[in-house]
Amino acid sequence: MTTFLGIDQSTSATKALLFSAAGELLDQTSLPHRQLYPQPGWVEHDADEIYNNVVTVIADLLGKRPDLAGDVVSLSITNQRETYVVFDAATGRPLHNAIVWLCRRGEPVCRRLIDAGHESRVHELTGLKIDTYFPASKLTWLLESKPDLAAKLASGEALFGTIDAYLVYRLTRGAVYATDHTNASRTLFYDIAKLAWSDELLDTFGVTLGRLPEIRESCAHFGQTDVEGRLSTPLPICGVMGDSQAALFAQRCFTPGSAKVTFGTGSSVLMNIGDRPVLSPSGIVTAIGWVLDGKPTYAFEGITNFTGATIAWLRDQLQLISDVAETEAIAASVPDTGGVYLVPAFVGLSAPYWRPDARATITGLSPSSTRAHVVRAALESIAYVIADVLKLMEEDAGLTLQFVQGDGGAVRNRLLMQCVADISRRTVRASRLPELSPLGAVLNGMLGMGTATLDDIRNMPADFTEYVPKLAQDMADQLYAGWKQAVHRTLA
Repeated sequence: MTTFLGIDQSTSATKALLFSAAGELLDQTSLPHRQLYPQPGWVEHDADEIYNNVVTVIADLLGKRPDLAGDVVSLSITNQRETYVVFDAATGRPLHNAIVWLCRRGEPVCRRLIDAGHESRVHELTGLKIDTYFPASKLTWLLESKPDLAAKLASGEALFGTIDAYLVYRLTRGAVYATDHTNASRTLFYDIAKLAWSDELLDTFGVTLGRLPEIRESCAHFGQTDVEGRLSTPLPICGVMGDSQAALFAQRCFTPGSAKVTFGTGSSVLMNIGDRPVLSPSGIVTAIGWVLDGKPTYAFEGITNFTGATIAWLRDQLQLISDVAETEAIAASVPDTGGVYLVPAFVGLSAPYWRPDARATITGLSPSSTRAHVVRAALESIAYVIADVLKLMEEDAGLTLQFVQGDGGAVRNRLLMQCVADISRRTVRASRLPELSPLGAVLNGMLGMGTATLDDIRNMPADFTEYVPKLAQDMADQLYAGWKQAVHRTLA
């Protein structure tokens, strides 16, 4: 059986997965990594720990599946997109902890650039916002704070890269320094019309880099690896793609107007808008969906930066639950939230509000409020922020969505999926395969290795559970109005 190995390097963990040529998940293994919080609002990862986890999960998975290990054709990578690493060009070892997309340390740089009048031009070139969600302002912060690293980056002794570029560099022992369009386009250094790095944007952020990774298509070859000697025969690395775009591809959202939601630490809503980079006036960003045979596909993206992480907060900080799987039963034990709303602005609010200074609130508490009401409010908050984004996307794209594809671990939560359908008033098709991001990277690997065509991928079976809106329209409107009021109080 021909098999394909995928790495899913996410915000919370690293997975290795084996897929069949039909896109069927055969097996997987996973390792979490530490979340580092040096200061309030700052988030880092140990990039060395992440790389070692990549090596470990590959070795563990292939070791427990010797029946499949000999048939692996290629290694594909999908990754948390906006997290970046500065690493040594000679050794590949990180010179600083990875600075995570959730980290807010770039806020002063963003304010400075916005006050200087750069916001409109940056949006025009990148399709994105000047926001600390993206790496540019946090790299500016690092260069201003660490002159020794700035000098090494300027000379080329140190290299900058998103997680994919860093992993490829280390896996190939420095032979390949490359990224793909989807990851490059999330840095604020990439021109989405020219499909290339922009000297103007680097100058705007005051960043001097001696080298930048070569930008390749997601289905391109990125060298080969023996995974630190764990493999007797090197594998080609083929198929590299940012996690949200990889899920869009795996959902087969190949036509304008098709959309998906990936439920993760944060949730990403992506809608295919065709082959032209349309800009939204409402806070929705424009993304590169993928580039194939030199032709780009663009997408609207609404970023919600604290959705699944909200449920983890209930577990780790409030200790209202001991496992995220408990939330469905606890929330279902009450018919509604009893008027409680949770606005998950733990590290600010992203689309469509773009208020990095906002902080999370719980409103509507009364003496009768219980743990179940708060847990349900946390789940419903995910539905509200996604509904916010979908409404704006439809307006700015001039399209009406009949349904939205869903993926990620949270699609297992039936109550949450029903809430998304009820609040957004759209049918939700929740994939029964939550791991669509690594599948999307693997499908690009299949294209690059010549084992599948785009038509083959389009015709692969899709397995999903469908949720249609059940809540009465007037009740949905009433609940949504309460959400907007809660957001207004938060922002005020």
